[in-house]
Amino acid sequence: MYSRKNITGFQAYLVGGCVRDLLLKRVPKDFDVITTASLEQLKKNIFRRSRIVGKRFPICLLKMRDSVIEISSFRTVANYGNRSEVVDYVAELNGSDVRDILRWKDSMRRDFTINGLFFNPMNCKIYDYVNGVCTVIPAHISFMEDPARILRGFRIAARLGFQFSSETSNAIRDFSSSINNIDKARLMMEMNYIMSYGAAAPSVRLLRKYGLLDILLPFQSAYLSEQMKGGSSDRHLMLMVSLLSYLMLLTPHLQKLLSNLDRLLSADRPCHSSLWLALLAFHSTLVIYPQDTLVIRAFAAVLYFGTWETTVKFLREEVGAEVPFAPETMGPSRTKLDCLKEQTSHLASLVNSSVDILTCPHDLEQSLARFSEPLQFSGVVVASNNDRKKLSAVFEGLASDLHSYDGRRGMRGIDYSSLKLGDLAEVRFVLGKVIMDTMYDKLPCESTEDEGAAADVAGGSLPPLSALF
Repeated sequence: MYSRKNITGFQAYLVGGCVRDLLLKRVPKDFDVITTASLEQLKKNIFRRSRIVGKRFPICLLKMRDSVIEISSFRTVANYGNRSEVVDYVAELNGSDVRDILRWKDSMRRDFTINGLFFNPMNCKIYDYVNGVCTVIPAHISFMEDPARILRGFRIAARLGFQFSSETSNAIRDFSSSINNIDKARLMMEMNYIMSYGAAAPSVRLLRKYGLLDILLPFQSAYLSEQMKGGSSDRHLMLMVSLLSYLMLLTPHLQKLLSNLDRLLSADRPCHSSLWLALLAFHSTLVIYPQDTLVIRAFAAVLYFGTWETTVKFLREEVGAEVPFAPETMGPSRTKLDCLKEQTSHLASLVNSSVDILTCPHDLEQSLARFSEPLQFSGVVVASNNDRKKLSAVFEGLASDLHSYDGRRGMRGIDYSSLKLGDLAEVRFVLGKVIMDTMYDKLPCESTEDEGAAADVAGGSLPPLSALF
């Protein structure tokens, strides 16, 4: 791609987060390119199958193999509300080094200096015109122009372990309510970046610290506030934890449902949004309807193994000690096997219904009324009606006829390509794995005849799930 651009007389650079990640020896989530060609020249003369999108800041989308590369131009007009910023600076150069000034001017428009680096792969040079890790323009102005930059900042800080400057921290608090003004599709995209790329736990910790969890995930925020106010012990927040690991703000067990999720994901191995939404729906269900631990284990096992027959065999043979789940569970019982199937199906039905808390403003507002100090509902939900359909499909079959349910995958390990696309069997498998990893200190090393799950281990033995990946 770079050879083709330079042959035609234009310069092209890798820019932004991909350069940052490569310097930090991390795998980039994606690659952004900027070129001295105009987008029209790019499409007409170089990449004719590309397409130009975006009104506020147009970019060219180029599909190469299985990836989509975003290409921007130094010759672009960026629209910010009532003002426009012309990014064609060639007329201003007056004998200066044209390429240096083009790169410098572009770096001055970026949200954070950590995203203002340029890399020329033709000469292996990195260009840094902003020297430091902070906001390029004053944080208040930056967040006023684009509130989504707040969420982007959380994602960068959480993933790389960075801290905000005092100026940026103050600006985040001052403009936190502006999150409500972000277009719903853009908000969902930013939330998916936060939750799907292996940094959900620290990101949620930051959202809670700055009060944005109240806006984005109010049910989970209200639940956490109520549990902490009541002086919960470490075990009390168990299920939320693996879903959203909180380090300092949440108890050690609560680090397990999101940290277990994060442990399986990374920038180059993300999940589809349906996985983390299903985890949130699962946790919400247990908050409202606490379940017997055996029922939860059966629910997770059937997701993981794919058949009820193998689930029953696993439950009969397992000798690992489950982790207590108060207050989301009611403790172990001697539930008879003939009743367990019905109760597991009922739990799947309840989880399916809890999806409405994530997709329907009315249902979310009603669910908040159950807490002693309900939050003031902002009206924001993080999932769409299309997400609702996708999530319902995840639990189809489990809520009806478990005996004939067959969700076996017949492969080894996680298929990350399928998981990224939201393949139902893959989402169910990883969902079951995260829940099981959260519930058990260790799992039995017994063999199983289930082809779908046994293929995860050479020889068909079943070690602790946490050792499989």
